[in-house]
Amino acid sequence: MDHLISKYNTPVPRYTSYPPANFFHDNFAESQFWEAITHSNTQEPNHLSFYIHIPFCKRMCYYCGCNSFPMQQEQEVREYRDAIKREINLVCEKISPGRKISQIHFGGGSPTAIPLSYIKEINSLLLQKFECIDNPEIAIECHPGYMDEHDFELLADAGFNRISIGIQDFNNAVLKACNRKAPQVPIDRIVTALRNRNIHINFDFIYGLPLQTTESFEETIQQAIALSPDRLVTFSYAHVPHIFPRQQLLERNPLPQDELKSNIYENAQKLLLHAGYIQVGIDHFVKQNDELSIARQNHTLHRNFQGYCTRRTTGQVYAFGATAISQLTSAYTQNTKSINEYIETINKGHIPVKKGYALSQEEQILREVITDLMCNNRINWQEIADRVKLSVAEVKSATTYDEKKLQEFADDGITEWSEQEIRMKQKGSPFVRNVAASLDKLLLQSDKTFSKPI
Repeated sequence: MDHLISKYNTPVPRYTSYPPANFFHDNFAESQFWEAITHSNTQEPNHLSFYIHIPFCKRMCYYCGCNSFPMQQEQEVREYRDAIKREINLVCEKISPGRKISQIHFGGGSPTAIPLSYIKEINSLLLQKFECIDNPEIAIECHPGYMDEHDFELLADAGFNRISIGIQDFNNAVLKACNRKAPQVPIDRIVTALRNRNIHINFDFIYGLPLQTTESFEETIQQAIALSPDRLVTFSYAHVPHIFPRQQLLERNPLPQDELKSNIYENAQKLLLHAGYIQVGIDHFVKQNDELSIARQNHTLHRNFQGYCTRRTTGQVYAFGATAISQLTSAYTQNTKSINEYIETINKGHIPVKKGYALSQEEQILREVITDLMCNNRINWQEIADRVKLSVAEVKSATTYDEKKLQEFADDGITEWSEQEIRMKQKGSPFVRNVAASLDKLLLQSDKTFSKPI
C-alpha cells in the first residue's frame, strides 16, 4: 500500500460535484440564475432538494473548511433568518407547483447555533410550499457541544427525521487541540432520545487531526459501533492553510502524515466492515438494510451537495443562504459569502449570485460518468449511454478515456476494466478520485488547487 500512496497521493478534486466548485466563475449574472431555475422545471430529476446554509458557529474549529463565521449579534441572526425566508419565497415562485420535495438539508457552519425556533420556521415554510414524496429525508447537522436531549426532541417536533451528530472524535484531547467543544451530554443519551422518536442517526468523524493515532481512532470507532448509528462517516481532513488560514493553528501539535493517516483510515474501515456496516463511496458506512446500501447493490447510488442519496430521493438542489450552492441540471450557482451583502441584496428583491457555472452538454455527460464512479465504484458505459440517449462511443468521447492509463491502474491493483466497464477494487477505493481525474477533460487545462486523496 505504501508504494500506492507515494504514487497516487497527489492533489485531485474531491468530486462532490462536477465540475468542482473551484471551477465556478464570477461573471455569472442573476439573469442566468433565473434562466437556470426556469429551465430546471423541465429537466430531470424532477424532485426538489432544498439546502439551507446557516453559516454561524459559537466558536470556530481550527480544522474547518466550511463557509462559516463566528456567531453574530441576535439582531443580525434574526435578519439572516428573515432573508432566508424571503429568498425561499422569491425562488419558489419560479418553481413549478406540481413538483415534490424529496430532501431538505440544513448545513453550516453549525445550524443549531441559532435558535431552534428559527430552524422550525424555515423548515415549516418549505413544507408549506410543496408536497413531499413518500418518506422524504429531512435532515440537519448538529453540534453536540451545545445541545441536550431536549434540543434534539425539538428538532424531531420540527419534522426532522435524520440527525447528523458531528462528533468528529471521542478523544477530548483531539477536540481540544482543534478548539472544538466536547459534547454537552453523553452521546448515548442523545442516541436514546432520538431512537425513542424513530429518528435516523448519523455520526460524523474526521481522521487526520492532530494527536490522532491508529489506536486512538480505533477507540473512537469502537465507541461508535457500540452505539450503532444508522450511518457513519469518516471524513478525511484536508490541510489547506493557504485557503483557510485558521488551519495553521493545528500545526501546534503534530498532524498525522500520509502513511499514518492511511493506516488510521484502513483500520477504521476494517473495524466497520467487520461490525457489519456496508461501505458506500469513499467515506460512508451504512447498515445493511439502509436504502443507501440497497442502492449501492443495485448500482443506483447518487450524490449531490447534500451527500449520498438514492435516485428515489435525489433532486435538483435549490440552495438558500450566504455561500449556498444550487445544483441544477444545466448550471451551478453560488450566493455571496458576505452575510451583510446577502441580507441587503435579498431585502432589495434580488438573488445575491456571486459565482456560477453553466454546463455544456459534454460536461453534463461527464458528470454522469464521474458521479457513477464516485458513487457506485463502477462505470458501465452502456448504462450511461442509455441514460443520456447517446452511443457508448459518444459517451467515451466526452471523457479523456485512455486504455493505457486504465491498464496502469489495473496493474497497480486499483481497478479492473474492459471495454464495457471500469470497476474499482476494494484495495483501490481510496484512489477512486485519481481514476475519476484520469477521465476529466477539464483537468487538461486547469491550474486549480486540490486536496490529496489521503
